[in-house]
Amino acid sequence: MESQPASHTLRSHGVTLARTHMHDWLILMLLVVIEVILNVIHPFHRFVGKDMMTDLKYPLKNNTVPLWAVPVYALLLPMIIFLLIYIRRRCVYDLHHAVLGILFSVLITGVITDSIKDAVGRPRPDFFWRCFPDGKDVYDKWGNVVCHGDVNVIKEGHKSFPSGHTSWSFAGLGFLSLYLSGKIKVFDQSGHVAKVCLTLAPLLVASLVGVSRVDDYWHHWQDVFAGGLIGLVVSVFCYLQFFPPPHRAEGWATYAYFRVLEESRRGAETVSGVNSNGVQIAEDQSGDINENSRDHNPLAASSLNVDSSSTIEDLESGRR
Repeated sequence: MESQPASHTLRSHGVTLARTHMHDWLILMLLVVIEVILNVIHPFHRFVGKDMMTDLKYPLKNNTVPLWAVPVYALLLPMIIFLLIYIRRRCVYDLHHAVLGILFSVLITGVITDSIKDAVGRPRPDFFWRCFPDGKDVYDKWGNVVCHGDVNVIKEGHKSFPSGHTSWSFAGLGFLSLYLSGKIKVFDQSGHVAKVCLTLAPLLVASLVGVSRVDDYWHHWQDVFAGGLIGLVVSVFCYLQFFPPPHRAEGWATYAYFRVLEESRRGAETVSGVNSNGVQIAEDQSGDINENSRDHNPLAASSLNVDSSSTIEDLESGRR
């Protein structure tokens, strides 16, 4: 049964919780620095011959999903949902771990994706027009391209594999899908299809983003498939660091929440045990006092015995 930790709010436990996970936040900052470096350095420039240009002459188009929109729907939107659930349940553990988990999911995915991008250097499907914007292709004596386009545009042209839009989308929206699965108890065997549709909606959005990358000729289908797989796998790993699997009965809350409940229960049992021992000690002391009074006042004890005997005799005579 769900019991809400009304006292565990941002104001009461937020600072303590953040300090407990200080090393995690420091690692997040390190991941941000690594991600910036990976985007600054130049990728590997793979050999691109004239006979390879057949699959690289697709038109150079704008992004259907602009780059700035990715963190909006993959990070900001899920965080708004986390905040709304916090307002309803007042559990700072849920809010903190959800935010921390999705940040880890997206940043780890970003580092993995961009590391592979820079190492592989696969040309995008529109590489020809990036390399030769005037349509006049030039090659060196080994048959490799000699690009004369914009340096930054050419640099991006060597970052096809895997798809960053797709990996980020599945990292953030995949985490959100798992989060919603646990919160609305999709696997409670009640048979409500609406719950399934709600939790699959983020994955559908992520899939459509991946399709748009192929439609815009910014990626080959293999790039999108690999990016989606990376993002989804990382999101599952990061989610399970803080939350039980959604199909379990306790999948609606964090591991930390149940640890706090267990500690509270043990504390209550300890206090109850101390109180019971105190009552027993008081009773024992009262008995000792009565015994001592009898030992020091034998006349009172004998009088008590006589009175008791008289009472018993009266009861027996009454029965007769």
